[in-house]
Amino acid sequence: MNLRKEAKGRDCQVMIPGICNRNPETTVLAHLNNKRLFKCGMSLKVPDEYGAWACSACHDILDGRATHPDFTDDDIKIMHFEGVIRTQLILKDEGKL
Repeated sequence: MNLRKEAKGRDCQVMIPGICNRNPETTVLAHLNNKRLFKCGMSLKVPDEYGAWACSACHDILDGRATHPDFTDDDIKIMHFEGVIRTQLILKDEGKL
């Protein structure tokens, strides 16, 4: 099963307050980028199981293409981790994980 394709048309699970555009047409799988947990970098992606469904606006914050003064880096990491868990729970309930 392609978990990246599963993100298409889904609700954002990161839901950054004041940022999330709540548009499922823009949702993609946003992988965690945590070098302490995973071997990741320019050519290495974290396994798809450790990604969250994120709208384009939330994804821009997660990937550092945009910033928001109300949130620290730790706030963003926590929201991303929570989004991963919510995504995993949905996929588990659907029998896809």
